[in-house]
Amino acid sequence: MNIKLLVADDHALFRSGIISMLEDINDIFVVGQAKNGEELIEQYFCLKPDVVLADISMEGMSGPRAVAKIKERDENIKALFLSMHQGEEYIFHCLKSGGLGLISKDIMQGEMVFAIKSIFNGNKYFGASWTEEALDALVNKYSHPFGPIDIIGGNLPLTKTEMEVLLQLGLGYTSKEISDILGLAKRTVDTHRSNIMQKLGFTKLPEVIKFAIMFEHNKKIG
Repeated sequence: MNIKLLVADDHALFRSGIISMLEDINDIFVVGQAKNGEELIEQYFCLKPDVVLADISMEGMSGPRAVAKIKERDENIKALFLSMHQGEEYIFHCLKSGGLGLISKDIMQGEMVFAIKSIFNGNKYFGASWTEEALDALVNKYSHPFGPIDIIGGNLPLTKTEMEVLLQLGLGYTSKEISDILGLAKRTVDTHRSNIMQKLGFTKLPEVIKFAIMFEHNKKIG
């Protein structure tokens, strides 16, 4: 079993660290590297790797967005994401984009190798505590309307632009990506995001993302 791996991260030093970590693993071969989502897409179709190991948050296009775009052309892509964050919202975005796993950037070599091989074999890997049943429950949790949405009835106290920003957050875009999509300065997007949090009573960004995901789903089924 020889696994061709494509590594994507916007920090060259970190990419080098991953490659060095894996260079003595006989059956895993790093065939290429990318510094952003756009380059990841280009390298994927050029190199045809067995597994993609990509950072969630990269300058420009994020890892999940790049994988989602690749999946539109190749539904068999096998992607494993890296992040400093391991919350439910991040796991959901990984699954939603078509990814099969998420591991911490602080991971040890042995677990990284295990995760890569698990993804190669078509299995999901989000850490030992995330069973298939737990992942199904998570998807079900984030894919159904919840209390505030039903009470509000879809009428949020937000401006048109704030609504657009909220919905883009629900699609997994970063502030930089939203600024490109909506033609706004990143600082303006951050201001709208802050206003959204204040108006909806949230104190943490993951709460807003969770709300946006559920609001988007509610609109689709409403």
